[in-house]
Amino acid sequence: MGDFIDFLGNNLADFWTYTGFYNATAGHITMIIIGLVFIYLAVAKEFEPMLLIPIGFGILIGNIPFNMEAGLKVGIYEEGSVLNILYQGVTSGWYPPLIFLGIGAMTDFSALISNPKLMLIGAAAQFGIFGAYMIALAMGFDPMQAGAIGIIGGADGPTAIFLSSKLAPNLMGAIAVSAYSYMALVPVIQPPIMRVLTTKHERLIRMRPPRAVSHTEKVIFPIIGLLLTTFLVPSGLPLLGMLFFGNLLKESGVTRVSPIRQADRSLIQSLSY
Repeated sequence: MGDFIDFLGNNLADFWTYTGFYNATAGHITMIIIGLVFIYLAVAKEFEPMLLIPIGFGILIGNIPFNMEAGLKVGIYEEGSVLNILYQGVTSGWYPPLIFLGIGAMTDFSALISNPKLMLIGAAAQFGIFGAYMIALAMGFDPMQAGAIGIIGGADGPTAIFLSSKLAPNLMGAIAVSAYSYMALVPVIQPPIMRVLTTKHERLIRMRPPRAVSHTEKVIFPIIGLLLTTFLVPSGLPLLGMLFFGNLLKESGVTRVSPIRQADRSLIQSLSY
């Protein structure tokens, strides 16, 4: 009987070392709390649920503690594990172009086509990139890492993932979470800034309705946009090519993607993120 109790005790002790409770660290607990906060904000406060729910749940999955030496093949960095295979799409840059394909199929460029001056507003985002780049350099990051961090200033998650996978793979996880968290919290960040930078009279100005954009213009725009942008910056071809391709599929009206309802396209993009 004593031998059986010792055997049972040893097995229970071994089992305990395999549990997440035994292997949990302060880092795991902190990230799990952050993931739960993201899910709470998405569900209870409805802050960008399409972004925060996948991010929050992904944080939970990525921070479940386990015994790294047990050979369980469940960790994202364990060769041959399911998560490791899925992660190859991030490190190899497969996912961002696919996400851009979905974004292109959802985007209506009518406002930009009818009023090209709106491009200046988009161009202003580049100041955020250079500002973040200079701050990263001042904090001691090398130029490659600073470049990957700087792209967060453009508020574009897929681009941040794509660029960080090329320039600073070791920072890709932190950059992806930072970029998408920042994008998701824009509805919280923007209102106080807008109140500071504008007067009440300016906020009450009614914008004139944009002119109607023809079907021909909508079809030609992604073709011309692709040629101009990729001739200028060929390295952006994987992202820009898929963005304009998705938009052409939407606007052409002759492909099967065009009848998809907006709700369905939103679901597709959410799953892509």
